[in-house]
Amino acid sequence: MALFSKRTFKIDTENAFKIGPHIAKVEGSGKKVVKFNLGEPDFDLPQYIKDEIKRQVDAGNTHYCDPQGILPLRQSLTKHLKKRGVEASADRLVVFPGGKPSIGLCQQAYLDPGDEVIYPSPGFPIYESFIRYVDAVPVPLHLKEELGFSFTGEDLAKLITPKTKLIILNFPSNPTGGVACQEQLESIAKVISEKCSPDVRIYSDEIYEDILFDGSKHISIASLPGMAERTVVASGFSKSYSWTGGRVGFALYPTAEEAQVFKNLNINYFSCIPPYNQEAARVALDGPERDGEIKKMVTAFQERRDYIVPALNAIDGVRCQNPKGAFYVFPNIEGVCKSLGAFELFKALPDSVRAKTSPSTLFQMFLLYQYGVAVMDRKSFGKIGAENSHFLRLSIANKLEELKLGVELIAKASQDKAGFEAFVKRGENLC
Repeated sequence: MALFSKRTFKIDTENAFKIGPHIAKVEGSGKKVVKFNLGEPDFDLPQYIKDEIKRQVDAGNTHYCDPQGILPLRQSLTKHLKKRGVEASADRLVVFPGGKPSIGLCQQAYLDPGDEVIYPSPGFPIYESFIRYVDAVPVPLHLKEELGFSFTGEDLAKLITPKTKLIILNFPSNPTGGVACQEQLESIAKVISEKCSPDVRIYSDEIYEDILFDGSKHISIASLPGMAERTVVASGFSKSYSWTGGRVGFALYPTAEEAQVFKNLNINYFSCIPPYNQEAARVALDGPERDGEIKKMVTAFQERRDYIVPALNAIDGVRCQNPKGAFYVFPNIEGVCKSLGAFELFKALPDSVRAKTSPSTLFQMFLLYQYGVAVMDRKSFGKIGAENSHFLRLSIANKLEELKLGVELIAKASQDKAGFEAFVKRGENLC
């Protein structure tokens, strides 16, 4: 009898956290690291939210509460969603400890073994990670650079089969920063209406809904005719309020009956979400300070984006599109990999090592260990079918001075062919 179940090793990880020990190792050697890896705003939690957390704790609001989420927060979320054009009711909402649980729990609740899940790739890695864990079948929808990392209903239609049970959407997108327009969503909705049974669910991950540039607008597919009864709208408080440690997320389900299923899963996994954080989340939504605090953060992100995209494009062998939302850039580094000889060096690696890395991963680790820059590679955002894609994700949730330093170091590393070759041949820290 084995110690662990076979299922345990079907689930993967999120490399933004996995790279943490590597960063600690480099910093432990005395080298500064410019951190572009974590999707975490570098702003402080707004003071009005902090004050409410403290007030709630001092008032003794530290005990068990409704596993579905406290009613005042669900009522505030209903108003928030209606402002977005999404009809909602408190009995269809469930509050979770962050944005991730609803991803995995939706797959657990809606999927049987053999059911197919269509999801964006590159995309948030937990989408792909959970599919095999629940014995479902991953069907990546590859987002093409030449199409602005976007897709149409026609692209989606090619992947839908009688076994399709869940379709994951993510706008604004991690890692590409893509934002869906009305026309695009209408084409997606039309295909789903025509080709999918009423039991197929759309999981619409809208965690970056407030982080938009150049006047872009966020539109939820649930606001389109016929989509509310098919769509799980998921979001949370980590990104908009720079509150990643607060762990408050939520999902709006098509029916109250479905919400009860997820309430029961909450009971089994978490019991409930801390009530003092939920009350503070309600204040975060309803407080008059909300819009100003978010605008301040988004303005800074756009300023940083406006610097880093041209700066990356000025590096020989790099091309980078201008994201319309979130706080990432996703440059293509195929030219850098070619000039450094990364493809040849990758092919020469032992099979066991090659299976765990990629040309862009080699450059990622070289950047960290030799130049002190932490980034994420392409395969961190969906591995299936990504073998010939060579990108990095850089989080711009960092001070402008740090961005400038990081880009300078990336430019130097991209020209250091001898250093790169020596690093790879040493055979250490290649994945």
